[in-house]
Amino acid sequence: MKKTVPTKPELLSPAGSLEAFFAAMEKGADAVYAGLKDFSARAKAKNFSLSQMERMTSYARGTGKKVYVTLNTLVKENELPQLVDTLAALEAMRVDGVILQDLAVARLAREFFPGIPLHASTQMTIHNSLGVRQLEELGFERVVLARELHIDEIKTIVEASRAEIECFIHGALCFSISGQCYFSSFLGGHSGNRGRCAQPCRRQYKHKGKEGYYLSTNDFSSIEMIPALMEAGVHSLKIEGRMKSAEYVASVIGAYRMVLDSAPENYAAAVTEAKGLLKQSFGRVPTKGFLASHQPTDISTPSIKGATGRYLGDIREIRGNRISFDTRDRLFVGDRIRVQPKSDMAGRAFTIKELFVVGKPVKQVKENTLVSTPSPFPFKLGDSVFKVSSETAFTMSENACLKRLDSVKGDSIPCILNISYADQGMQIEAEVFRTRFSTRFDLGELEAARTSDMEGVLRGQFSKTGDTQFTLAKLSAPDFPALLIPAAKLKDIRRVFYAWLAEATVGALKQKSGEGRKRALASLVRQRPSVPHKGKEELAVRLEQLKDWHELHRDMVDEIILPVSRANLHQIPQYLRKLKGYEARIVWQLPFMIFEADLAFYQEAVQYLLRSGLKRFELTNLSQFQFFKGTDAELSTDYRLYSLNTQALLSWQELGATRATLYIEDDRENLAQLLGAELKIKRGTLLFAPVPVITSKIAIKEVKGDAGLVSDRGDQYAVKVKDRLTVVSAETPFALTQYRSELRQLGCGSFLLDVSQLAPEQRERVLEAYRKGQSLPGASEFNYTAGLV
Repeated sequence: MKKTVPTKPELLSPAGSLEAFFAAMEKGADAVYAGLKDFSARAKAKNFSLSQMERMTSYARGTGKKVYVTLNTLVKENELPQLVDTLAALEAMRVDGVILQDLAVARLAREFFPGIPLHASTQMTIHNSLGVRQLEELGFERVVLARELHIDEIKTIVEASRAEIECFIHGALCFSISGQCYFSSFLGGHSGNRGRCAQPCRRQYKHKGKEGYYLSTNDFSSIEMIPALMEAGVHSLKIEGRMKSAEYVASVIGAYRMVLDSAPENYAAAVTEAKGLLKQSFGRVPTKGFLASHQPTDISTPSIKGATGRYLGDIREIRGNRISFDTRDRLFVGDRIRVQPKSDMAGRAFTIKELFVVGKPVKQVKENTLVSTPSPFPFKLGDSVFKVSSETAFTMSENACLKRLDSVKGDSIPCILNISYADQGMQIEAEVFRTRFSTRFDLGELEAARTSDMEGVLRGQFSKTGDTQFTLAKLSAPDFPALLIPAAKLKDIRRVFYAWLAEATVGALKQKSGEGRKRALASLVRQRPSVPHKGKEELAVRLEQLKDWHELHRDMVDEIILPVSRANLHQIPQYLRKLKGYEARIVWQLPFMIFEADLAFYQEAVQYLLRSGLKRFELTNLSQFQFFKGTDAELSTDYRLYSLNTQALLSWQELGATRATLYIEDDRENLAQLLGAELKIKRGTLLFAPVPVITSKIAIKEVKGDAGLVSDRGDQYAVKVKDRLTVVSAETPFALTQYRSELRQLGCGSFLLDVSQLAPEQRERVLEAYRKGQSLPGASEFNYTAGLV
């Protein structure tokens, strides 16, 4: 059945703090998304406890609004019991939706907590209609699309989908495709896919000696495209910014609400006024991104500094703890500023407590004034200063927010009652949560009443719900006879009834969630002591070109992995005879980004390979399972299909995969748990690969030729464009060849070397290191020994 699209889409606000939550509520958001202390993709935001989230949900529901909880990070194996506890609590509080990245969350919710609506995070990299279809089959109600899509692509996806489609429309943009960035993790284990991104893309780099913010994007702002988004049938318009202040939320939500609510004839004026309001949000230079253009030229400007906020000036002088700069904008005591170092370090923000002009204290200064202020952090000359919020903007103190939240006793639960009389008893049928409940109270012999409006009498009594969570939405008693029910008896019936109804509804829901928790915990995959792998190891080698198929002649190479590319497909006819007998040793890897316009090509490519007797495929995106319905293909998953826990591995197994490559960001302890788990699906470990720290659809301005980027610390990064994607790779490759024996002892018998980007002599060096179990000079262990945070 085709979904119904609202005439006006939902306006969805971030809420990284209580102040931002109430700002969103007051300024017109229809819903907010907020994170818990754990499993949130914005771990640095204030975030919320479960009890706070329950009261926020109650508060929102009482005003007809919704709260979606973000559990959009990857989950390590030892965190699964905590995840189960969290899901049980969220189902019991009747959360409006859970936004997730890891299929472990979806699998546990679907199996044991079916009351939780599932929303797919943009971190899942869903960018075509097949991805949405696959999620629909997995029980998802809503999908947040990748931000790399044009409005025409979004419209096509909406038309082909039953699930609700949500799109980002405003806020900060990642340079990388969401879910596909390993930059922060590679530099120190703080994974963006675990909510701990250190934002290395916002820092300064050199290209051919020229400094610039080559990997820093401008801010997304698509307020002019609201009519097009509505026409496309987008269900929810999402504002980015759980790290942003209440002032930011108030300005942005107020602006978009103004335009959404404007009459068509007033639209142009509303957009003009809203843009003025958006200037108060202190963001970067605005861009409509890919929404308005397949190849936007304004999405990144290397000459513009990477920090968010309104640029004020550079530090000219430092005396003690005071920094001085020429401010390009007015400043007040109470404003919040951020200082962005020129070096390869993250910026620091603080609130201005004192201002000085020519050594004298002032409360405010005009633009174009040399001003000084004490800084709680050390900075250097030349570091840049930005204003990120103003004391003159909307704000509500944290204490006021806590007080308001503490006053929330629980959300109102509407109930519909139908009351009838039979055999000297009152029969009450209640409808709550779309479920019917029935109970009976004996009345005994009663005298006739003078009133004929028994329905009115009963409504007057049962509308008094007292301290319960219920509100009487409707009561009908069309055939109830005129009887004189003693007031004390009727009051007692009402009290006992609502207590019973609470136990039958809310109590039953909590009991059901509690039972789901017990079953979910009992279902978790058992761990066994490490059992060393016995028998021959399997080695897969990833290559780029079909002409290198002869690597199969090496004694230690069991299979090769080749990309499903136009070049390789073109060459298959001339190689089919040579490949005779080797078909089962060749795995074909699909690209992880296949946009809507390219689906037909890759669907035909898959069918062509199958007809040619080539039946082994490696998948890199959830959408690709749809290519193989009804086929006898043998499927495996690449590390881009996250396998950080046994529930994710079970998900791939249930979708038809027989082998999974474990996650590139993983560490020794977690890998040991996955290798020791009692699962049917074969698990392989990556021992060598280039690290694509960023994969983007954005073309890096001014970066051409073989020269790459160099960080302030001297780290070098290669930049290549392939299949319309920009790949920034660390010059330092990832290698665990020296741990081959250790991994074998942990139970791994399947290994992978990605030598697709290496020259023949470099390939030989990697294969030799694998054979001897030796380290590769200059390579990185990534998080294997240091740990994935």
